[in-house]
Amino acid sequence: MKGAHDIFFNDHGIKFVLEHAWRELRHDHKWCRASALKDSASSKRKKVDEGGSAQSSNNVEAGVHVDDAAEMRPPGVKASKSKAKKQNGCKEEGKALLEFQNLWSIRQQDLELKVEIAKSRKQDMEMKSKLAKHKTLDNLLAKTEPLSDIENALKNKLISELLS
Repeated sequence: MKGAHDIFFNDHGIKFVLEHAWRELRHDHKWCRASALKDSASSKRKKVDEGGSAQSSNNVEAGVHVDDAAEMRPPGVKASKSKAKKQNGCKEEGKALLEFQNLWSIRQQDLELKVEIAKSRKQDMEMKSKLAKHKTLDNLLAKTEPLSDIENALKNKLISELLS
């Protein structure tokens, strides 16, 4: 450890003061992988061989990807938040669709109810009209005095409507 401190002081010109943080994080998965990559001398940059074989460089990259799959690092805070937002977005779209379908079915039921009400009102109006005609006919038939020509015509018309 003393040798590492001396090397750091020689390289940077200041004393290493983050030893407490290093002790906490040295076994952390993220930093262990980073030191393992440095030890194995592989990097993110492509290594170009003098022979220029593209196949060998692809093999090196494939080896790095296999190592990545073996030692998957947990997702970061930003990645977790964006994933959660995407999932919530899908859920919200599903909720919105479900809500729209519910509102649409309610609207259709309301429309059907209005149609039924309109039909019943029309039937009520027809019944009221028939009742009014019956009353008029009853009044004309109840008269003891001789009916005028207009009243006779109205009585005959009402009787023919009721019989048809």
